[in-house]
Amino acid sequence: MANPTVEQIAKNGADTLSRSAEAAKKIAKDSSHTLAESGKGSAAAIKDLTDAYQEFASNNVKNLTAALEALSAVKSPQEFLALQQKLIKDGVDTAVSDSRRIAELTTAVFTAAFDPLKKQIEAAQHSVKKS
Repeated sequence: MANPTVEQIAKNGADTLSRSAEAAKKIAKDSSHTLAESGKGSAAAIKDLTDAYQEFASNNVKNLTAALEALSAVKSPQEFLALQQKLIKDGVDTAVSDSRRIAELTTAVFTAAFDPLKKQIEAAQHSVKKS
C-alpha cells in the first residue's frame, strides 16, 4: 500500500515541477520580449532627445549671431537698452520653452524604457491573483 502513495507523491511532484518549468519558460520568453520592446522604445526616445538638443544648440548659435549683429547696429544708448531688454526676454522665453521640451522628451525616454516592464509586472501580478 505504501508504493501507490509514494508513486502518487512522485507523480504530483513531477507534475508540479513540469508546471513550474513551463511557467519559468513563459516568464523568460516574456522577459526577453519585454526587454527588446523596451530597448526599441528607449532608442527612439533617446534619438528624439538627442535631436532636440542638437536643434536647440543650432538655434542658440543662430540667435547669438543675430543678437550680435543687432547689437553692432545700435546707434544710441536708448536703442541699446531696448534691444538688450528684448534679447533678455527672448532668451528667457526660449530657455523656458526649451527646458519644457527637454523635460517632456526625458519623460518619454523613461516611459519608453519602463512602461513595457510595468505592463509585464502587472500581467504577472494579475496571473498570480488568478491562480
